[in-house]
Amino acid sequence: MTGTLYLIPTPLGGDTLNDVLPPDVVGIAQQLTHFVVENAKTARAHLKQFGTPHELRSLWMRELNEHSKDSELAELLAPLLQGHDIGLMSEAGCPGVADPGANLVRLAHQHGITVAPLVGPSSILLALMASGANGQKFRFNGYLPAQEPARSEAIRRLEQDSVKYGQAELFIETPYRNDALLTALLANCRPGTALTIACGLTTAQQGVVTHTVNEWKQRARPEINKRPTVFVLYAR
Repeated sequence: MTGTLYLIPTPLGGDTLNDVLPPDVVGIAQQLTHFVVENAKTARAHLKQFGTPHELRSLWMRELNEHSKDSELAELLAPLLQGHDIGLMSEAGCPGVADPGANLVRLAHQHGITVAPLVGPSSILLALMASGANGQKFRFNGYLPAQEPARSEAIRRLEQDSVKYGQAELFIETPYRNDALLTALLANCRPGTALTIACGLTTAQQGVVTHTVNEWKQRARPEINKRPTVFVLYAR
């Protein structure tokens, strides 16, 4: 008998546990003693918030992040093959979505291990839901290039694809570069292109606003510096 790989979502920010996670998800997390996490310090804080009855130091916990090597995955999979259930946790939101945990999920499938996704917040879907953009055809692009001219070229290409395919284009940025990305978007996109800025989702400071590029240029800029933000571009 192999174990089950549970994909455990975590709050996106703030003390929002009761608002974003169903009780049964919290209950599963409380039972587990084996975890693969993106960041151990963050994971322990989440588990403490979940009310785990286990001593945090006694938990089997390994990190899987952007610096992990494929050769390390076998060690992470081993408890599942031995019959232990494992909880996979991202630093924030849903594991496996814009998250290195997808590598472990893929390996689990290759070994016939049951993968159980649990309900929780995804900033990508929440931003799309609130944007007014095409929710039936969209693409998540991760991070755009940080340097010019590659960033501006990527923005113009996304706008062209949005027009060509009728799809919403979603992307994110390292929070301290949000303002620079917004500047580039306003400089490179057409006046009528819709741009959604979804910031601080599920927190008390949440803000989701959609305007055309021309309208954004005439308004005071939102306070998005160093705040987790999802951008949605939709051109027609």
